[in-house]
Amino acid sequence: MTDTQNPAEASTVVWCESAMLADGWARGVRFTITDGRIARIDTDTSAGDALRLGPALPGLGNVHSHAFQRAMAGLAETRGDTGDNFWTWREVMYRFLERLDPDMVQAIAAMGQMEMLEGGFTRVGEFHYLHHAPDGGAYDNPAEMAARIAAAAEETGIGLTLLPVFYAHANFGGLPPTDGQKRFIHGVDAFARLVEACRGTVAALPEAVVGIAPHSLRAVTAEELDAILPLAAGGPIHIHVAEQTKEVDDCLAATGQRPVRWLMNHAEVDKQWCLIHATHINATETERLAKSGATAGLCPVTEANLGDGIFPTPDYLAAGGAFGIGTDSNILISAAEELRTLEYAQRLTRRARNVLAGGPRRATGGDLWRAATMGGAQALGVGRGGLRRGAAADFVTLDREHPNLIGRSGDTLIDSLVFAGGGVDTVWRHGRQLVSGGRHHGREGIVARYNTALKALLA
Repeated sequence: MTDTQNPAEASTVVWCESAMLADGWARGVRFTITDGRIARIDTDTSAGDALRLGPALPGLGNVHSHAFQRAMAGLAETRGDTGDNFWTWREVMYRFLERLDPDMVQAIAAMGQMEMLEGGFTRVGEFHYLHHAPDGGAYDNPAEMAARIAAAAEETGIGLTLLPVFYAHANFGGLPPTDGQKRFIHGVDAFARLVEACRGTVAALPEAVVGIAPHSLRAVTAEELDAILPLAAGGPIHIHVAEQTKEVDDCLAATGQRPVRWLMNHAEVDKQWCLIHATHINATETERLAKSGATAGLCPVTEANLGDGIFPTPDYLAAGGAFGIGTDSNILISAAEELRTLEYAQRLTRRARNVLAGGPRRATGGDLWRAATMGGAQALGVGRGGLRRGAAADFVTLDREHPNLIGRSGDTLIDSLVFAGGGVDTVWRHGRQLVSGGRHHGREGIVARYNTALKALLA
């Protein structure tokens, strides 16, 4: 029995040949897991009768997901008559969601969450704005759609940070919403009831978190933003900001300030906040955001898919900024792919290599995984990230026999995972093994329900 263990509690003991702990790499690591958390860590040990696993990494937090968009993957890649951009993609998305019912949303969310776990994510921040029925009317349970996200998380086992979205307007100046936005819309009082209902909805999930998400500065007025911020009650606050140059131009026209500057002048942006995308920020805003303690929620695969632009990551990191990664539109779900795309965007624009490594002789993949671990945990409201005593037992182990990992150790393992691909073996969330051999234990049933839902949706 460990010094932190209640005799009545059952423990799981796993042994990893090496592990990237919060304070660095260690070999021969035994984790004693009690009640879903790491009760004890022993290093330089033999396996004994413990479950033997390969090298272990902390699971990453997915700071930004729109679950229902997983079903759109590949359906918006045909060129329109006049060229395409984020705004034309958005119209396709609005038409797509018109037919989604709660059962479909649950099946789609489960599929996406399963793929997140298989891809190295152990918690997801669901930026949840699909609230109402297709005609815009309220369901009998105002948190019906949120309950379906929670039901999917219960089935898949992923950690859930639920971020109900406040959405009231089509653009700056409090413009009325469009018909395509009717499933998103709330007033302040109705939104307060939704947030409270969401807390009840996720109460049974292990270590679930509820925050809030004002959708964007174009969807919320200054007065509404002031009214809803207290509803976070100390939880995370996420917001889309400065994703598109048009948004920057519209904000300048409406307020005389750029979006990030306006937000930081208006609200006390700190570690509670995650600014999603923040793609189009100038040098002053980059420095100010980094110093605020907030997390930049970067979604490199989606940002590339939508043609958003490239975040000034090197300057932001040099200023001490925190970041997390998200899968956003879920066009492709992989923690390694997000980090690879983040680095490759910088290589292409700067015509250089290993741009985001932390310094000379630093491993790019290893440094990015560490930074995303810490920033993701902060953004999703679960404190400090990493594998440490007292932390949730959320980790990924690698397949030592995968061709891309042969002969690697330490950060070179992560470099190979990120830049060469493959190698995830097991994934554990809250002390439960959910993935073996790279496949989720419930994959067959989840895929079958997803396929049924998509056949009905796309008929």
